[in-house]
Amino acid sequence: MTSSTTAILAAVPAESDLDAARRVLETEADALRVLADSLGEGFVQAIDLFSAVQGRVVVSGMGKSGHVARKIAATLASTGTPAFFVHPAEASHGDLGMIAKGDAVLALSNSGETPELSDLIAYTRRFAIPLVGMTGREESSLAQASDAALVLPRLKEACPMGLAPTTSTTAMLALGDAIAVALLARKGFSAADFRVFHPGGQLGRRLLKVGDLMHQGPELPLAPASMPMSEALLVMTAKSFGCVGVIDEDGLLVGIVTDGDLRRHLSDDLLARTAGEVMTPAPKTVRPSLLAAEALRILNSCTITSLFVAEEGRPVGILHIHDCLRAGIA
Repeated sequence: MTSSTTAILAAVPAESDLDAARRVLETEADALRVLADSLGEGFVQAIDLFSAVQGRVVVSGMGKSGHVARKIAATLASTGTPAFFVHPAEASHGDLGMIAKGDAVLALSNSGETPELSDLIAYTRRFAIPLVGMTGREESSLAQASDAALVLPRLKEACPMGLAPTTSTTAMLALGDAIAVALLARKGFSAADFRVFHPGGQLGRRLLKVGDLMHQGPELPLAPASMPMSEALLVMTAKSFGCVGVIDEDGLLVGIVTDGDLRRHLSDDLLARTAGEVMTPAPKTVRPSLLAAEALRILNSCTITSLFVAEEGRPVGILHIHDCLRAGIA
């Protein structure tokens, strides 16, 4: 350990683990508020540029900025802006070929003077590829070369020595999120679009719709109101949903026959009656576009196991509680 390093460490005040953690979080929280207040025309220019891109947003950075850049690329890609990460050193050894006309580049460097980015910057200037620089210095080479510069305000690193990238990388990460969400909002990216990019995991399950899970076509247990219960019972048994939907002459769902209805009419010469006479009228229905999680809430709150799915009064499907559970919705 050198004498200068020893002197720096000796100057760092002693603090408890909790005090150190709270100081870091408070410092970074304060920095994000300053960052939010500092946003201006440069941010709008960057969003204009990225929203006009016909290709992809190529994100790059070295070291800690590179790790942040990877995350920003992943967030952009998952929110409707095609993006990927290119390592600046690899770019100088052939990966520049991954960047094409129609793309745009987002380059991250706190100093704005990262030498590994120089070939990437020169490439964008040579082939008129839009460049957005995210840096902590307005006078830096990166900021000056960029078509739009996202300049971070002067921020104090949370490291007590002021050396380790902490506050600066947090600010870059947050600014990347701001870019992704601003682009998402401008493009009208919806929950349905989000689910397309997140088919797996809890996010995908939360955004499943009734139409994704419902049974339809020949699986539907339906009977005309005039059908004798002797025949309706066969339909009910064959479809295995524990119910049968009752439709009128126009195909509209007018009622439902459940196990409870059968028990209530056991002493009324059940088999001689029609489905219309036994049914419970105006059954609860849901739309195909309803979130499956909301349908599950309805099933639980009404203490039922199946819901007919209807559009303009016509049954188009049926959802069983087991369909929701098998899909991991709980």
